Amino acid sequence: VQLQASGGGLVQTGGSLRLSCAASGRTAQSYAMGWFRQAPGKERESVAVINWRVSSTYYADPVKGRFTISRDNTKNTVYLQMDSLKPEDTAVYYCAAGPWPLYSTHIRAWGQGTLVTVSS
Repeated sequence: VQLQASGGGLVQTGGSLRLSCAASGRTAQSYAMGWFRQAPGKERESVAVINWRVSSTYYADPVKGRFTISRDNTKNTVYLQMDSLKPEDTAVYYCAAGPWPLYSTHIRAWGQGTLVTVSS
């Protein structure tokens, strides 16, 4: 599986951004997909995950109610809609694919990171 992420940028506090991650490869549709992020000086953390049937999702507590993960299997693409952004959301965001629930130790593929910067 190969992943191509896009959509990062600079936004003010309270603003919105949408990240996209296009997957290619034979097993792309059988995998859960999700987003991780890594802020400067911090470890990479899971942000949101969606299974391939689009029946289950997971959100990290800091983003619940503000971020929405979705998936279009006809396009092999996963999206992360980020609303009410805060400065603490500033990080490099990575998309990932692998078996549900997408534990970091079981990731099959990583996309390149895309930087999200939220100014105060």
